[in-house]
Amino acid sequence: MATTTSRPVTFAELELMPDAPDGRYELRHGELVKVPPPEFPHFRIQRRLRKLLESAAPAVVAEIEFAFRALREYEYRIADVACVSKDRWEKTGRYFDGVPDIVIEVLSLSNTVSEMFDKEQLCLENGAKEFWVVDPVRRQVKISTSDGKTMTFREGQSIPLVFGGDITVGEIFE
Repeated sequence: MATTTSRPVTFAELELMPDAPDGRYELRHGELVKVPPPEFPHFRIQRRLRKLLESAAPAVVAEIEFAFRALREYEYRIADVACVSKDRWEKTGRYFDGVPDIVIEVLSLSNTVSEMFDKEQLCLENGAKEFWVVDPVRRQVKISTSDGKTMTFREGQSIPLVFGGDITVGEIFE
């Protein structure tokens, strides 16, 4: 749910706001948007992805509910799961500036096609190597890359990881 303002909200203004009851805020193109916390089935997939990614690719840090600043002033987003190289992780200060190497969104009822497209475009145009959309209903993963390619992986297929290693689609939904 977006909050209407007469002018864009900056990240500095967002920092001064109290926490949102029953959720958090994202800053989308200067618009304040309340984001509900994940429900447990969603959280379970996030946690499984984090463990699978870190096991398969030891050179990365994978984390859930990962906040990042794709564009410094008017953007503050939260990825369901994100992967970054250990080097980038270690160099992070107070906030993660830029976009994680891999941004993963687990679809839920609150997501819209427009929201997913916007986040994918923002991430891939600002440094992400891959943007994943995990669909628990269809049990598939759509991966878009920064070079404009899109692939869909289904049950029984392995997903090659940009950092090396791979994970199988079935493991995500066990």
